[in-house]
Amino acid sequence: MRAHELLEVPLNMTIKFNHKSSRGQSMKIYFYSTKKYDQDYFSKQNSDHELVFNDYQLNADTTIFAKDYDAVCIFVNDICDAEVLNILSSIGIKNILLRCAGFNNVDLAKAKELDIKVARVPAYSPFSVAEHTLALLLCLNRKIHKAYNRVKEGNFNIEGLDGFDIHQKTIGIIGFGNIGQAFAQIMSGFGGQILIHDPFVKSADIPSNTKQVSLEDLLKKSDIISLHCPLTDETKYIIDEAALSTIKPSAYIINTSRGALVDTQAIIKALKAKTIAGLAIDVYEYEKDIFFKDMSNEIIADDVFERLLTFPNVLVTAHQAFLTKEALDGIASTTLDNASSLQNTNSCENLVL
Repeated sequence: MRAHELLEVPLNMTIKFNHKSSRGQSMKIYFYSTKKYDQDYFSKQNSDHELVFNDYQLNADTTIFAKDYDAVCIFVNDICDAEVLNILSSIGIKNILLRCAGFNNVDLAKAKELDIKVARVPAYSPFSVAEHTLALLLCLNRKIHKAYNRVKEGNFNIEGLDGFDIHQKTIGIIGFGNIGQAFAQIMSGFGGQILIHDPFVKSADIPSNTKQVSLEDLLKKSDIISLHCPLTDETKYIIDEAALSTIKPSAYIINTSRGALVDTQAIIKALKAKTIAGLAIDVYEYEKDIFFKDMSNEIIADDVFERLLTFPNVLVTAHQAFLTKEALDGIASTTLDNASSLQNTNSCENLVL
């Protein structure tokens, strides 16, 4: 769908008008890629701003909707590259509000050049993602998804559903920010050793029951490897063919952070060669054309993703790790606070730049 086809207000658009702000002037914010839960939580939290919600993805063709607004609010798979930023700037957008922690989808250099402020939600119930990581691990290991389907079909045979005790296993955590720390706290209850790799973590922030090691050591020694780092030029494909060649054949890899931390083609090769025990992901490097949509009646054209789904030891959820009431409350509250600060002071504590 091109821009000239999108000039009419879509029927699914929801508008909230709340002009009288106790914190100063209100901001007009256009939301992209929203679902009903976004509208519900932001509307409940809002007392200051004019919010307009739409389910269209932000891209070069949909920027026209944000004309005459002060800010756009976007999510993980919205496109905010140089082309989009140029258009947004030309129609008067001065602020990008990310309702997520990651900002790899925004061309920060271009935003700075155009003097567009970019703010994010750096922390929102880190236990939401950490707990989902554990859920993926337990489900993959104990084959809960397979057992559920068997029982639904009246098949009570438990052959092939064996897993292993997580107790006393070595857990490797790559990235030790809020979510990595929350996951370490949860996993400490299973006993065993917790290894972390994060070049930016301070020694004082490392608990006594965890050990900071090199990436190579973590990959070699861990029975379970969990990714909790942001996607940057340095971390893209941190799990690549070379990394996969060093891990134990009995190890699981869990990714609830960003899809491109894992080289999907390389991990497919490892799965085929049986050099890893399994993979559980809530994110996928090419997810923007698949996730957050109902594709049940569509032919999915992504052959790489379809190949992943053929493996019996691969578990996929569609970027839902953040989806708890506590996290949604936190995302809405922080995003709206960011908007208020930017509107009233042209700055906020959660600026990316």
